[in-house]
Amino acid sequence: MKLILLGAPGAGKGTQAEKIVNKYNIPAISTGNILRAAVKDGTEMGLKAKSYMDAGQLVPDEILIGIIKDRLKEKDCENGFILDGFPRTIPQAQALEDMGVSIDKVLDIEVADEAITKRMSGRRVCSKCANSYHIEYKKPAKDGICDACGGELIQRKDDAPETVQKRLVEYHQMTEPLKDFYEKLGKLVIVEGQEEVADTTALVFAALED
Repeated sequence: MKLILLGAPGAGKGTQAEKIVNKYNIPAISTGNILRAAVKDGTEMGLKAKSYMDAGQLVPDEILIGIIKDRLKEKDCENGFILDGFPRTIPQAQALEDMGVSIDKVLDIEVADEAITKRMSGRRVCSKCANSYHIEYKKPAKDGICDACGGELIQRKDDAPETVQKRLVEYHQMTEPLKDFYEKLGKLVIVEGQEEVADTTALVFAALED
């Protein structure tokens, strides 16, 4: 099973990717991780990417896709894979098609912006031990204090409402058009994200096995 996972930041993609990995025993491939690995390993594409990174420039799509193609040739991808975080734009998706990377399904997890903002902006982490909480869904015994170590609970900058909303705007502008792209190819499958993770997972598995 060869999959692309789509969804706005905070839609729960990462959690569902883990569930799919565990059930189908296929690797989840994150662009950032394989880019760093290629640079560390000194591959031909990794060295090309490093030259751009060292200059503070974005790595061109053709190099990113070259690194992804190299990664997909590895043995653990023989029975399939999940691409998470790539493609992000129509040109990247088209380049992936042009280079012959075969995809079976594109799974889009849909959650309303309001629900994502509420979910992410309500998160709190312990400043000492990094345990995570939520002001609605996983409250500490004492407001603002970590149950485990007594540390202060803080809101990360990434979880501030204005940051979340900015990331959502970027997603809608850059990445959401991929839905139309893959729908025209007959590969798009949409799953409505639910309040409970287990309910979303059940819908994801049903969609993949359909």
